Amino acid sequence: MEYRAIGNGITDDYQAFLNAWTRICETVGTSATLVIPKGKTFLVSRISFDGPCALQNPFVQVDGDIVAPTREGWGVKRPSDRWITFNNVNGLTITGSGHINGQGSTWWNMRDKNRPSALTLSNCNNCQLSWLTHVNSQRNHISICDCNNVVISHINIIAPEDSPNTDGIDISLSQNIRIEHSSIGTGDDCVAINGGCKFINITDLNCGPGHGISIGSLGGDGRKDTVEEVHVQNVHFSGTMNGARIKTWEGGQGFARNISFDQITLAEVYNPIVIDQHYFSDHRTVEASAVAIRDVTFSGIRGTSTNEIVINLNCSAVVPFTSIVMNNINIQSTKSVASSDCVNARGTATATFPNVPCLT
Repeated sequence: MEYRAIGNGITDDYQAFLNAWTRICETVGTSATLVIPKGKTFLVSRISFDGPCALQNPFVQVDGDIVAPTREGWGVKRPSDRWITFNNVNGLTITGSGHINGQGSTWWNMRDKNRPSALTLSNCNNCQLSWLTHVNSQRNHISICDCNNVVISHINIIAPEDSPNTDGIDISLSQNIRIEHSSIGTGDDCVAINGGCKFINITDLNCGPGHGISIGSLGGDGRKDTVEEVHVQNVHFSGTMNGARIKTWEGGQGFARNISFDQITLAEVYNPIVIDQHYFSDHRTVEASAVAIRDVTFSGIRGTSTNEIVINLNCSAVVPFTSIVMNNINIQSTKSVASSDCVNARGTATATFPNVPCLT
């Protein structure tokens, strides 16, 4: 407010936010705080908070609410793919009791490919994001790109089940990312893990509605993608389209390896366990290559599915899915007797219901 923000939800407070950030970023020292006060609603148009900063540990306290312009008020024919961006800022903490509202409903029916992600951390290291509520993003609620050592905790992400492509957290080209003690319910993946990621840990998460936790899609347009060391533990899926999912395109290259889903509970999940190496295949071309999937463990997974096929391993004949381990799994169908579908997968299954015939 010291930089002449209005906070009435109508006037664009872009310049006040930018001026306050410039002052914080240029402060010499170890810490200083940018306060977005409670009881105010700040309309902010597309903005980038850029570093590097002289300040070692910028702290952003979001207790008020931040709202985006509607699509009609965005002001350009081809909008940026980002709304709020923190770029090249290290040691950043963003926390508070406020809401970040993308007003995405004005975008969803348009299926605009240029819909922006609501909050993006780009090339930011040693950062924390916590306690905020993220609502109705235009596209992804939170995007993490080219970052190292980011902790996301105690957040709440909310969007309608039918809102298109409103991923909760989308991660790419990043490592050492922790997501914990949070709740995500959207119209797409609760968490999407894309190429260039490693050492991703997801713990104590409620997911639903949405499309579950997805690794991929990987290898689109013949691209080489790699993902490794992804570990998902103590997650509850409720009413989601998918639970644990890995999806890759035919013709891609690279690998997804050293992945685990452990202690997972399911409540009416349509596809509890699905690995698809033919994602968006048109079945008209001869498969020449595929992203290799290996060393994947599913353990301690229990609950119900609204589908008859509760374990679906649709793998590549060119690069079969190897070293899969299934242990202590019991998934029941609310429709009929649960079954599995398994093609070109190799590994072991113990104490697993339903039986997975292609595993020993």
